[in-house]
Amino acid sequence: ELQNDLLSTLSSRRDLYLSTTPLDTRKCTREAVALHALNHVTKKRRRVLKNNERLAHFAKSNPNDAPPEDVQDQGFTRPSVLFLLPFRSSALDWFQAITSHTPSPQFQIENQARFMSEYGLPAGAVDKLASAEPGTYPPDHVETFKGNVDDNFRVGVKLTRKSVKMFCEFYGCDVIMASPLGLRRSIEKEKNADYLSSIEVLVVDQLDALSMQNWEHVKFVLSHLNKLPKESHDTDFSRIKPWYLDGHAVYLRQSILLSSFETPETRSVFNSILKNVAGKIRTEKRWAPIEVPDGIDQTFTRFDCVSPNDEVEKRFNHFTTQLLPSILKSAVQSANTVVFVPSSFDFIRVHNYFRKHAGVTFTVLSEYSTNQDISRARQAFFKGDKSFLLVSERFHFYKRYKIRGIRNLIFYGPPDHPQYFTEFLSYPFLDEGVEPADVTCRVLYSKYDWFKLERIAGTEAAAELIKAT
Repeated sequence: ELQNDLLSTLSSRRDLYLSTTPLDTRKCTREAVALHALNHVTKKRRRVLKNNERLAHFAKSNPNDAPPEDVQDQGFTRPSVLFLLPFRSSALDWFQAITSHTPSPQFQIENQARFMSEYGLPAGAVDKLASAEPGTYPPDHVETFKGNVDDNFRVGVKLTRKSVKMFCEFYGCDVIMASPLGLRRSIEKEKNADYLSSIEVLVVDQLDALSMQNWEHVKFVLSHLNKLPKESHDTDFSRIKPWYLDGHAVYLRQSILLSSFETPETRSVFNSILKNVAGKIRTEKRWAPIEVPDGIDQTFTRFDCVSPNDEVEKRFNHFTTQLLPSILKSAVQSANTVVFVPSSFDFIRVHNYFRKHAGVTFTVLSEYSTNQDISRARQAFFKGDKSFLLVSERFHFYKRYKIRGIRNLIFYGPPDHPQYFTEFLSYPFLDEGVEPADVTCRVLYSKYDWFKLERIAGTEAAAELIKAT
């Protein structure tokens, strides 16, 4: 049913932003979108071949007449579908979704063994996430990080009537599967992005994972789509669709965005980068409050802010002048305390502040911490040698360690991933004899944290929190 709804929506050529794709529907969503992309490439190929025959027949029978003009069926370059993905394992998933519609023996898949070896795990390697007992790791973590998680890749796929050929060079392929980093490196090396000039279907999958990587790379790639090429690449200009020549290709591109949740960055892509004249659709969800252990004292502290440009500064000022000093006055709350910081930029700033001003013992866990650093920091915090532990959301996204010794939690902002809120509130109970009354939780927020707040407190309660003065 979901696949039928998806395909009927996609066939209308409108842009589609699925803002809350649950884990259990990812596979069937991928298969439906892959079928739509295949259909697009197949129809385009048929049209080109039909017109080639017409032109050849016309040239034979009317050698002295001008050829017909209604054969404009191409873009500047051949690639017409782009899949923008976070990891090699995601490319493998999409490859399997595409090939599920191209079964053998009707279709031959070329270079499949090479693709499986480069995009899967090395021979003999054990995937500890996939092979662990169910429940050892959170299911979303397993789904995101199982397999090959290299984030620097790009591969061209050529589709013919009876074959799927992997590792084609970009100007001779129909589909490009790449990570934002892989494409950016390619564009910067070649000093042009001509192979992205004629993309007609854009699929960006796992936007939530891409936002935990470097979002600048995503913006860079999107800014290079459907631009006029710098070179001709042996193009037959009499066959190019008129809107390409007029520079209007961006208005006829269909974009499909898939994400587990919304962030301001992903909404901004939907609002300002998608310009499809057919229109665009965005799904919405009413969130229920997330489950947390009973009896924990949770305090949501709002700070006022009138402009998103001032938000970073106002949050830092509120944290350093009001929230942190009030915590340091309490002997109980100024020990065994975790400060969870969602943004990497804020994390660096808070870390520097603790180094210079706070006058307390602390240690850090960031995405750049080595295994040795992580082990040392967790040990020091658990033993009580360090009173504060600063944790970045990116660290938790990549590592997902359970942290013991927590009694007090400060969220510098609500986490993007709502399940992290539950996880951190459950970690104090890893230690024996801890009662809910022993645990405190403070969340700093402003009205610009709406998306994050909604996923934690639920849509209705978040609206009340935003209105609160």
